[in-house]
Amino acid sequence: MNIKYSLISNIIIVLMVVIATIMMFTGFSFMGESVVLSSSKLSMFKYFTVDSNLLMGIISCIFIYFLVKKKTIPKWLYSLKLLGTVGVSLTFFTVVFYLAPTTKYGYFSMFLNANLFYHLLVPVLSMITFIFFEKTSFLEFRDVLIGMSSMILYGIFYLTNVFIHMEHGKVSYIYDWYFFAQGGVLGCFIVLAIMLVVTFLISYSLWKGMRKNVSKRRV
Repeated sequence: MNIKYSLISNIIIVLMVVIATIMMFTGFSFMGESVVLSSSKLSMFKYFTVDSNLLMGIISCIFIYFLVKKKTIPKWLYSLKLLGTVGVSLTFFTVVFYLAPTTKYGYFSMFLNANLFYHLLVPVLSMITFIFFEKTSFLEFRDVLIGMSSMILYGIFYLTNVFIHMEHGKVSYIYDWYFFAQGGVLGCFIVLAIMLVVTFLISYSLWKGMRKNVSKRRV
């Protein structure tokens, strides 16, 4: 593991998460008005985007502590780092390939203000850091499944919320803020299946990419 670059990257990740969270909570804007996937105060925590970034920030804080104080990283923390990185990566790919292309407000409306950090900067830096700066042989294939847990837990919460507020097979976008259930009940299960597959592929790719760099380093 490249301790120097890992430390710097994790510090930057924490700072960006703190800045974005304050911006989202207060509704502060510096790039025009945010009209999609933006909410102030406690309602912002309904978004997987916010939750996954906050989790990534917390995990990075723990990583910084071990890098500075302990000079070594335990296996459980690597597993936790994979989980956090998968979460923000899922946010990134969902926005880039689904939400941004389908929004009526324009592709780049998804990258304004706090979402510039949440949707782009934190996820990209997190992926780079995990694959290139935090190489370890500790992680096993089963950790790929652990990496999927944040999506699974959020999926349970999201679907429960949708079904509770569904009437005559339809649910208001107020309770379906990612628009996954607008096609009805069947659409919910289709989206869930797709998200499970995508999350697995992301988790596996991060794990494989990291291990590949470990092998190169040994050579």
